[in-house]
Amino acid sequence: SFEFCDKDVHWGFHKPIMLAGGVGTISEANTKKKNLIKGDLLIVIGGPSMKIGVGGGSASSMNSGDNDEFLDFNSVQRGNPEMQKRAQEVINCCASLRSKNPILSIHDVGAGGLSNAVPEILHSSGVGGEINLSQITVNDATMTASEIWCNESQERYVICISNKSLALFEKICKRERCPFSVIAIVKQQKILSVISANQNDKDFVKPVDMSLDFLLESSIKSKR
Repeated sequence: SFEFCDKDVHWGFHKPIMLAGGVGTISEANTKKKNLIKGDLLIVIGGPSMKIGVGGGSASSMNSGDNDEFLDFNSVQRGNPEMQKRAQEVINCCASLRSKNPILSIHDVGAGGLSNAVPEILHSSGVGGEINLSQITVNDATMTASEIWCNESQERYVICISNKSLALFEKICKRERCPFSVIAIVKQQKILSVISANQNDKDFVKPVDMSLDFLLESSIKSKR
């Protein structure tokens, strides 16, 4: 910051200016995602699903006051630094194993929640999967299938590992006290299916069952 007075004129910036930089290193073995194959596991690590960021990506683009109070509350991001640290330590430990790193592919969970992260991590390898919403840890029993699928709760990552690496990955998560859930098994066919279990009558419903190519590569354009 810079500020001084000269001949009764006060010179300075409206706000401080800071320039910062950093240098980091990464093992070459960890610079590229590996292709997934049939039988690999799709895992969510970190905190539970909550009514956080429900419509958050859309709400952030609205003018203040345009949204209703209920959606405004659910759109607010509420972080948990302790859980973030646990998840980061799991990732750091896996990365330190270099050639034995159990993580094949990883994706952060941001806008759109799992409904965005899961299709993208599958599509990047040209595979599909069937996601069981009942396997996702939830801390609010009132959440609907769409809220579990689309909420933007923080401190979560979608990770893919080989089935044979599950024991090692579980051991690392247990040591770091980081929750994780196996939510799907990778399938060869490029279909995204989401299964929602109705706890009352045990019926299974598929709210999503569609081609990943159509979802992420469709050239269909809407007309006004």
